[in-house]
Amino acid sequence: MLPILFAAITFTKDVAPVMQNHCQECHRPGEAAPFSLLTYEQVRPWAKAIKQALLTAKMPPWFAVSHLKFSNDRSMTKQEIATIVSWVDAGAQEGDPKDLPAPRHYMEGWSIPKPDLVIQLPKAFAVPERGTIEYQKFIIPSGFKEDRWVQAAEARPDQRAQIHHMILYIREPGSHWLAGAKPGEFFVAPKPTGDETDTSALPSDFLVGYAPGQPAEILPPGQAKLIKAGSDFVLEIHYTTNGKAVMDRSRFGLVFAKQPPKERVLTISATNGTFHIPPGDPNYRVDAQFEFAADVRLTALHPHMHGRGKDFEYRLVTPDGKSETLLDVPRYNWQWQLWYTLAKPIPIAKGSRIDCTAHFDNSPNNPDNADPTKEVTWGDQSWDEMMVGFFNIAFPADLPVEKLFPPKNAATAAR
Repeated sequence: MLPILFAAITFTKDVAPVMQNHCQECHRPGEAAPFSLLTYEQVRPWAKAIKQALLTAKMPPWFAVSHLKFSNDRSMTKQEIATIVSWVDAGAQEGDPKDLPAPRHYMEGWSIPKPDLVIQLPKAFAVPERGTIEYQKFIIPSGFKEDRWVQAAEARPDQRAQIHHMILYIREPGSHWLAGAKPGEFFVAPKPTGDETDTSALPSDFLVGYAPGQPAEILPPGQAKLIKAGSDFVLEIHYTTNGKAVMDRSRFGLVFAKQPPKERVLTISATNGTFHIPPGDPNYRVDAQFEFAADVRLTALHPHMHGRGKDFEYRLVTPDGKSETLLDVPRYNWQWQLWYTLAKPIPIAKGSRIDCTAHFDNSPNNPDNADPTKEVTWGDQSWDEMMVGFFNIAFPADLPVEKLFPPKNAATAAR
């Protein structure tokens, strides 16, 4: 039950601070939300819709159920929701402009500080009006003569309406991944065969990605991601057609650490690409796990599925067999894919596992189901499926990454 508020509530004094803290990161020009909520004039026409979205928990988008606290939790308190509901019910008055809080400062075009390096497609990709487009990859040599540490990174799509996702990978020197691909040209990577999992999301490569809802990667002082000297940037973009032909030159921005960090951060995953979801199955279960061969700290989690994704759970299993639920997403939303960044990293002992369980709804009752009459397997396109439990770990910066992975995971550590 919402608190009862009696004092006169105005936008300038009461509502604007809530908009700043929970809404404006996305609801501002150039971001993913369809309209801005920076001023009274922008908020007022949406007042009743905002009230309804809050009361139905549609907004702010946050799908986690956990005993843990997350630093990027945009959920509003009952008091904040009551404030906005009462403001709308009382006529959505503006109030005294002198009561407005100072506006938040955002770097134009970025959610991160001004990038030290912008990696942009050197040539535009022509997205047609219609048709299916295979994942496009593009290799750009870094030209780095020494190792560089990345403190913050962001993917900025040029044509949001035609981009399903985009990822910036790092290909280290000596890697055989995408061997033979020509730098400076768009190309389609060879497909996995049989029940082999798509290897494009394996751990040693992932620097930053974009999908609707996915935030920039901003690491705290003392932590950073590594780009070794002589590495290549591998850009991956999944274009989708919508009846409008466009030219795209998407970009990525990097902010380098001012000094070498104490901890290296790596994005890895528990992945299962061997599932076969039967036609019409409303609750098909898929499991994946990842075991650690060294002590690390867990810093963030990011479940990934497509339109049949129903729910996703992460559990930490210690060497003595004890299991603890870290994150439960009971209503997965593939159209708004969040990272869940822990407010306090969790120590993970050598020999522990991250276990992931997902359920898929391949029934006619799922409005996002492309075709409930078909068996569904792993695939790139949105009408296919994926089951990936991404997570970030931090470990001593001088620890060789190979020591993190037991032999059975070695293939997912090497490029």
